[in-house]
Amino acid sequence: MSRAFVFPGQGAQTIGMGKALAEAYPAAKAIFDEVDEALGEKLSTLIWEGDIAELTLTQNAQPALMATSLAAMRALEAEGIDITFATYVAGHSLGEYSALAAAGSLSVADTARLLRTRGQAMQAAVPVGVGAMAALLGLDFAAATEVAEEAAQGQVCQAANDNDPGQVVVSGHKEAVERAVEIAKGKGAKRAVLLPVSAPFHCALMQPAADVMAAALDDVEIAAPKVPLVANVRANAVDDPAVIRSLLVEQVTGSVRWRESVAFMGAQGVTEIWEIGAGKALSGMIRRIDREIATRAVGTPEDVLAAKEA
Repeated sequence: MSRAFVFPGQGAQTIGMGKALAEAYPAAKAIFDEVDEALGEKLSTLIWEGDIAELTLTQNAQPALMATSLAAMRALEAEGIDITFATYVAGHSLGEYSALAAAGSLSVADTARLLRTRGQAMQAAVPVGVGAMAALLGLDFAAATEVAEEAAQGQVCQAANDNDPGQVVVSGHKEAVERAVEIAKGKGAKRAVLLPVSAPFHCALMQPAADVMAAALDDVEIAAPKVPLVANVRANAVDDPAVIRSLLVEQVTGSVRWRESVAFMGAQGVTEIWEIGAGKALSGMIRRIDREIATRAVGTPEDVLAAKEA
């Protein structure tokens, strides 16, 4: 059996995530402690006891989700399952950083600081209310790209997330995204809805954030991952640190090619994908992309033990 480990992105956050892991596994608790120290604040208190609106702020959600994923990875390691049980790692948007930390490419402290910087830069790139994102359900990537191009009308509107065969997210100027919603409905979309996000991620409007991340990434050491990363913007495997560094910058404005990434792993013989961290959103996407790939969510001590017994 060939398996991959994948790591969730924004939207998976919940109050209390990872707390049971930290209580059950000292190595998982150590991850939260390390992230708290790296950021100079008790992010763990916000994650476990705070307000969901504050946790959902991009600058908090990104390092928080990474911490929860890495805590789950450390719990697996405590039960004898390390990263080399996987043939590939991948992550959805910010999850790509979690994947790289899990694979030993980035240190946990550097990853926490990079994600705090990334969250702040992405929020600051576009004034609140200027940008938007919308999910187009029932259209494939080609059709959604056509919708985005028609809706742009001199503004930015891009297909940002190719999540699965029937779910594509568009991103850009608010007026253009609103036009895309109406155009999509006329082109047979089952649903087209604006998303409750604070900024238009993964489009050209994020270029200021990409510039910030280029500078931030220049200051950190990136090692070759212990298993190859299936990169968001390429949808194929990379393990060269210099390439990874450039792709992490490109990722800020580029499309998350999740459907193609899962299809790539399936074509390489991956038969099982474990979602490491909060939620099960990626597992649902994976099943819609390739029904032959089995999925497993690992986000609680019970999940860890079940994975050990499998």
